[in-house]
This record gives sequence, C-alpha cells and structure tokens, in this order.
Amino acid sequence: MLPSVAEKEKKDMAERVIKAALLGFGTVGGGVYKVLKMQQEEMVSKLGARVELKKILVRNIEKAAQKTDDPSLLTNNWKEIVDDPEIEIVIELIGGIEPARTYILEALEAGKNVVTANKDLIAADGHILLDTAAKNKKDFLHEAAVAGGIPIIRPIKQCLAGNHISEVMGIVNGTTNFILTKMSQNGMEFADALKLAQDLGYAESDPTADVEGLVAILASAAFNSRVTFDDVYTEGITKITATDIEYANEMGCVIKLLGVARNTPEGIEARVHPMLIDVNHPLASVNDAYNAVFVQGDAVQDAMFYGRGAGELPTASAVVGDVFDIVRNILHDCCGRIGCTCYKNLPIKHMNEISSKFFIRMFVEDRPGVLANIASVFGNSGVSLAQVIQRRKKDQYAEIVVITDEVKEKNLKDALAVAKGMSTVKEISGMIRVA
Repeated sequence: MLPSVAEKEKKDMAERVIKAALLGFGTVGGGVYKVLKMQQEEMVSKLGARVELKKILVRNIEKAAQKTDDPSLLTNNWKEIVDDPEIEIVIELIGGIEPARTYILEALEAGKNVVTANKDLIAADGHILLDTAAKNKKDFLHEAAVAGGIPIIRPIKQCLAGNHISEVMGIVNGTTNFILTKMSQNGMEFADALKLAQDLGYAESDPTADVEGLVAILASAAFNSRVTFDDVYTEGITKITATDIEYANEMGCVIKLLGVARNTPEGIEARVHPMLIDVNHPLASVNDAYNAVFVQGDAVQDAMFYGRGAGELPTASAVVGDVFDIVRNILHDCCGRIGCTCYKNLPIKHMNEISSKFFIRMFVEDRPGVLANIASVFGNSGVSLAQVIQRRKKDQYAEIVVITDEVKEKNLKDALAVAKGMSTVKEISGMIRVA
C-alpha cells in the first residue's frame, strides 16, 4: 500500500535537518545546548524540521568537554564552521566586540544565518551587521540582546509595527532592580544590598553600562532611527540612600533605575538613571531580579512586557526562539525578511535640554528666611518649586526635600550650582528625577 500524501509529508519533515553551530559555551551557550535538547521531540511538529548542532566553538576543549555528552562537537577552529556548507545557522554567544564581530560578518558573507545575544556589539555596530545580512539575503536576529528572555525586539518590529511609538521605558537590569527592591522593602543601604546581590550571584561589574546598550538598541528599533552608546546619558544608583527611599515611600512613589527612550518633536531622548515613579505605575511593582519594558504607541496605547530578564535558560529561550524563526524561514525560502529598520535620521536631544521634575534633598540652616532665599535662587534660574517637605533636624540644620515643577536639566544645574555656594546650605544630599 502506497503511503498517503500526509504520511509522505510527515516523513519528509522528519528527515529534514538544519545544521547549526554554537560560538561560545558559557552560561548562555550551555543554556542553548540544554534547550535544544529539551525541544528535540517536538521540533518536527513545531518547525517541520530538526535543528542539530554540528559544531561548538570553544577556547578550552578539555574544559568544555565536561559540559557535553558529545565531545566530538567541540572545536577551537573557526574555519571548521565558516567553511562548512552544511552549517546554515551560526549562534554567536561569545560576547564583546571582537572576535564576535569578525565571526558574524564572515558567517553572513559565507551565506549563513546568524543569531546573537551580544548587546554591546548590536549597540555599537548593529547597522553594519544588519546591512551585511540584507546584502546576503540572510537573517540576523538578536532578540536575546535585550531583556534576556522577555520578547521585545520582535514585538516592536512586527507586532507593534502599526504604531508610531512615542516612548519605551524599562527596568532591564535584574541586579540594580534587586538592589533597589531590597533597599525599599528591607530598609537596606546600597552597600549592604549590593553585597547581598553579589553573594547571590546577581551582581555584574557595571550593571548600569549593561542598561546603556539596551536603551540604544530599543530606541533604534522603536523610533526607526540610529541610537548608539554615545547617545545615551547614564547615571547609576550608587548615590541612592535608604533616606531617599523612605521619602519616596512617603510620597507614594518607588525608586527604580530606568532606561528611558522618548521620541519628541525636538529629537530622541535616550537616558539611564534612577527615577521616582508613582506606586500605581505598572513598572512600580516589578521587583527583585525581574525585568519589564513599557511601550507607548499611538494605536496600542500602553503595553508592558514582563519576565526574567537574564539567566541561563531565560536568555537561551530567546536565542532558541530566534533559531526556530530562522528554520521556518529557511524551509520557506524567505530569509532576510526583516533587517535594519532605521530609515530615519532623527536628532538626539542633549541631556541639558530634557525636561523633568526633580526630587532634591538638602541640609540647610534651621532659621527664618532660609527657605525663602532658596526659593528665590531657584526662581532666578527658572525653577519653580511644587512642594517643600521638612521632616528631620540635625544639630542646627534642617533636612528639606524640594520637588520641582517640570524644568530643563540645564536650568536645574544652574540653580543647584548657586545653591551649593550659599552659606545657609550645608549640603545637597541627593537629586533624583521624577516621572
């Protein structure tokens, strides 16, 4: 009896194997290896083919051999991968700029599709890589480069393509969010919360820089205009104190390190810094090592993407999702559908020209007329005070908190420079922007 058409198609699907190579076998590379094995039984049904790792590029074969049940996959020779015509997908998880940049470009020029989680490289040279992929009609996908396991690049470029996006704002670093959560919920000082994060294996050397690249990538995708590392203003959380947290709570706010990208008539705002946000804002409830990205569009209005932003398997989930997308494209001969979408050339607003409300905490002499003098200094620089709070005294000094109306950054800097020189002002203890 001859097989039916359906049976033949199923058999053909089961026999189709797409060969891939993995560059790097660290935390995320190991996660990708595990996820691909976890998906083996369902791949054919999901994709119409099987994905099979043919090679894994590592520096130390002996060390890497302990992480795989098939040491024959391991190589330290890039040429074995780039010159192999059977390998159709290269998964770059080395990180850093070089040699990752060279490997990706060579892979694309050799007619291979590429998946990466390399946020630094995308932020620096994403347009070059995307243009090279387009020239060779191949896919270059990088969902895992932003917010780990949370899907955001594909939703912006595909699901939300019918929108003019005005704002992307997110908590996209689990370390800083964990620290601020512990400071807020447990009354910890920064140094103690940082040590706890390090003890738990969360803390990287410079978490703020990590967010900087993510904002550049998100802004480029959302606003269809190139934004690079150098365009992003960056300020960390090291100066945030338990006292700042306490005042924020009294005001019905929480403090979060936010990556903010806005498309304004004057240009793109791209910045990373702590902000006070209202407890009712969707991002306020994102705690511990979780990440979230909030998107505002003219059609969808508000949307938020939430989940684990980092880690072995969450990041591997995003990588394998890209791999599966490419497999579908290969099977239907439609690779290279979505490339660089930066078809605009919008200006980048300087931080001095960006307007915000501000939370300012200072110690001043506790005597009549001081507050009036301070208000006058602020007013002379075009800074209007919306609220003044006095809660504590220390010797002959009173601690006051000033909340300004919305004002340009440069005006506030001018006001603070004059205030610091006043004999009645002992110190300006903190300055945080208010959403």
